[in-house]
Amino acid sequence: MAGVLGCFAGRFGRVEPRRCAAAFVTGLLTELEVKTCWQLAEQAGHARPDGMQRLLYRAVWDADAVRDDLRQLIVGRFGGPDAVLVVDETGDLKKGVHSVGVQRQYTGTAGRIENSQVGVFLGYAGSDGHTLIDRRVYLPASWTDDRTRCQAAGVPDEVGFATRSELAADMITAALDAGVPAGWVAADEAYGNSAAFRAHLRHHQLGYVLAVSRSHLVPLDGGRTRVRADRIAVNLPKTAWQRRSAGSGSKGPRYYDWAWLDDVCTDADPDDAGRHSLLIRRNTTTGELAFYRCWTPKPATLAQLVRVAGIRWTVEESFQAAKGQVGLDQHQVRRWDSWHRFTTLALAALAVLAICAADAARHDPADTGLIKLTVNEVRRLINASIIRPISNLAHRLRWSQWRRRHQARARRSHYTRRLNLELQP
Repeated sequence: MAGVLGCFAGRFGRVEPRRCAAAFVTGLLTELEVKTCWQLAEQAGHARPDGMQRLLYRAVWDADAVRDDLRQLIVGRFGGPDAVLVVDETGDLKKGVHSVGVQRQYTGTAGRIENSQVGVFLGYAGSDGHTLIDRRVYLPASWTDDRTRCQAAGVPDEVGFATRSELAADMITAALDAGVPAGWVAADEAYGNSAAFRAHLRHHQLGYVLAVSRSHLVPLDGGRTRVRADRIAVNLPKTAWQRRSAGSGSKGPRYYDWAWLDDVCTDADPDDAGRHSLLIRRNTTTGELAFYRCWTPKPATLAQLVRVAGIRWTVEESFQAAKGQVGLDQHQVRRWDSWHRFTTLALAALAVLAICAADAARHDPADTGLIKLTVNEVRRLINASIIRPISNLAHRLRWSQWRRRHQARARRSHYTRRLNLELQP
């Protein structure tokens, strides 16, 4: 934990926010059920939540610079030329209309259109570990077209509308410019269906295995013919399928049947010297199909493509750990800076768990009869051996009184406002 906290300690010019940031990350690793500024301040032994709130709102520090330090630390631990950059998004259900980026929109968290806030994230998967290394909050056009609303939420004037795939491309470019070693990109169909996103990756000479929808039109014969992906699968002979594992899961190897149509899907790009292909995955039990547009700057093997396709699920594991273990979705902030600051500190806490789990796996004996340490178990051990909960009764009672007094003032304010509205002619 000290290594992660130490990597960005120099980004704080004063000792107070530096200590608050360390206490904030430590609090995110605790077993608190709710991880907002109030709970984190009480856990840290503070008399009031002001310090934690100031860290997110008014303290002077650059969340992007801290992100850069974290990214460098993670790459130094997990990095390699065959590492995979994994793009995905996650949504947090919200009430109201003032939190930055909130509107009624589709989110996979709920599986439907809800009032929500969506963040696009970049994961990094190396040979012995994976975690999240970057983040962007998605601003719908309803926000970027209303500059007054943006100013109220602290959105910088230079920030305009960008699609989710454009945000993903921006994060990938930033990672490459920072020297992050990677050979591949994986993403779901929301990004794979974007021709501009695929072209961006080819421009950077990054191989990709990107999921596409079953209705995706696959260009054949140099682009002269376009056929739906699912129609191509119907006509494949039995000999076209090979059973391979997409990696190990909680119940063993994840076997699927794979069909690989090499040297098809060529986009109309005369400067493109790479190899295009279509990869089809079939569930061995249900027969359900999934489709991937693939490109590599040099010839690749089916085993390489299957490996990258399987690694895409690491970002889902990272989201689950980030929300379940370090409170990624528990921020109660409205402003642009506050969202990026909270999310960056949550990624720091997640990095602690990911690095500890990887280090433990590397040093464990080969045959112990135990599964490898998970991030969940690492957090339990950190709480049992490092983080000492405050059991001082007077401290807990003072916080109980502070919360109740604050809530009473808030209730009076809401009642007064409602009464004034009702009395207006």
